Amino acid sequence: MQTITILGVNGRIGQEVAKAFVGAKWRVIGMGRGNRAKLEGVEFFEGDVNFPDQTKRAIAEADVVFNALNLPYDKWDKGRAEALLSRVLDAMKGSGKTLMFPGNIYNYAASQHVITPDTLQKPEKEKGEIRKRMEEMLARASVAGDIQTLIIRTGDFFAPGAEGTGFDMIMMRDIKKGVLQYPGALSLYHSWAYLPDVAEVYVKIAQARQEFAQFESFHFAGHFATGSQMIEAMQAALPQKAKLKVFPWGLLRFLGLFMPLMREVVKMKYLWDVPQRLEDKKLEALLGQGFGTPFEVAVAKTTRSYLS
Repeated sequence: MQTITILGVNGRIGQEVAKAFVGAKWRVIGMGRGNRAKLEGVEFFEGDVNFPDQTKRAIAEADVVFNALNLPYDKWDKGRAEALLSRVLDAMKGSGKTLMFPGNIYNYAASQHVITPDTLQKPEKEKGEIRKRMEEMLARASVAGDIQTLIIRTGDFFAPGAEGTGFDMIMMRDIKKGVLQYPGALSLYHSWAYLPDVAEVYVKIAQARQEFAQFESFHFAGHFATGSQMIEAMQAALPQKAKLKVFPWGLLRFLGLFMPLMREVVKMKYLWDVPQRLEDKKLEALLGQGFGTPFEVAVAKTTRSYLS
């Protein structure tokens, strides 16, 4: 039996990946400051990454470590995101273990519409610069031979009950009032990643990790859909048709004068104004034809989860 330790098991992606590895018959250790998720089949390890000895004990028996740790959206700056990753790398130094790390599209410019693992990273905003620096830290640790790093890059997460995503915070915000909102032009495409599928991608990559380089990234295409296609799929899942409204970016800009979180969300608005598609032939071959949940099914399950 292979073992994975998930740092940050209480978060939305940490929980989903944990469940997928349990289903794949791995031994799963989940580290967190409290056992909020209480996941079946997961050995909970109470610990805080700010204390290196705790992290080292949590990963001691692991073949693979998944870094699901993340800071609040408005607290990535001032070197804090890099410092968090540095603490993980310090704990893994010299271990030779495999570290799996979630990537996103922030590393690329708005003008880069098709993004492959070989695409040159040209961050559009500060958050992209931060993510680029973090991936450079991972590359250096891998080249030094301390770890193997496998980055899995995806579009925007969505899944039943997943909180803190664009799907629930923006589009489903007023669904109980019979209102849907979309934050971009309905004619433009957007990259989406259904979390249960993402978790299965992690399992498949972890199981094949010995075939990969010391440092490698994978781009999961997920679902590339227009705003119209997304709204149509959401409407089809509702018991009665909802009213569609344009998302009030102007209000968010005003709120951003007083609320740092809203200010940071507005800075990333460009992601809704340009189509950026992830592409990776190598990963597609590994996953096989027909992998993943059909778009309409994934959207329906997610939409209905916010109705109760």
